[in-house]
Amino acid sequence: MHLTVTVDPGIHTRAPHYTLGLIAVPAIEVTGAEPAVDALLTGAEDALHARALGRADVAALPTVAAWRDTYREFGVNPNRYPCAAESLLRRVAKGDRLPRINSFVDLCNAVSLVARLPVASCDVGDIDGTLCVRPADGGEVYLPLDAPDAPEHPEPGEVVYADSRGRAHSRRWNWRQSDVTKTDRGRRRLVLTVEAVHEGGRAAVEEALRRLAHVVEGIGPGLAEQPLVLDGDTPTAELFTAQATTTPATR
Repeated sequence: MHLTVTVDPGIHTRAPHYTLGLIAVPAIEVTGAEPAVDALLTGAEDALHARALGRADVAALPTVAAWRDTYREFGVNPNRYPCAAESLLRRVAKGDRLPRINSFVDLCNAVSLVARLPVASCDVGDIDGTLCVRPADGGEVYLPLDAPDAPEHPEPGEVVYADSRGRAHSRRWNWRQSDVTKTDRGRRRLVLTVEAVHEGGRAAVEEALRRLAHVVEGIGPGLAEQPLVLDGDTPTAELFTAQATTTPATR
């Protein structure tokens, strides 16, 4: 089963620096704990605790501020619906520890805290064909995280990850993941994502991908495909192929 991940041209028109990093993991056992992952997450939490950032300080971080501006550009109030990275950073900055979920969710949370970027583990075992980052038309069906029996429809124009079956797998870009793509324990087919919208964000995305790939290689040597990066020049990637590839934009 292959998967084409693509970014709608309209996204880059309004968010020209949007960069999406991807790591495909065709099959791996997601466990409840990995010592290396727990150490990474604890270290990221400790470093953030030491900075004693307030809510306004988190919002002013350059990577977060860029997401807040981008959310406003797409008609979303970032105070009510902060991006995934801001939500994590706020929670940890006030002194909390994040709940330990499983090896891949915890890994993504750790890298998100370090990179100050949205990082997610997506179970794509039920997705085949195309996954597109695009403005919603309002007809997509979204199954809320941990509440799949209460389906929603995204607002028209809201950015979502949409598949070829008319399902939305996020709300308000990366504010919430869907129940379909949440990562549970067991044998899984995953795509790890890293997103940035600030100028020069590609370097930050590539560094976060390196961190992810290093740990994933320790968990399952040789199981992940090479990281790929999508931007305005290269908006499409083919995953779960013998050799994953990206496709340049046509002008």
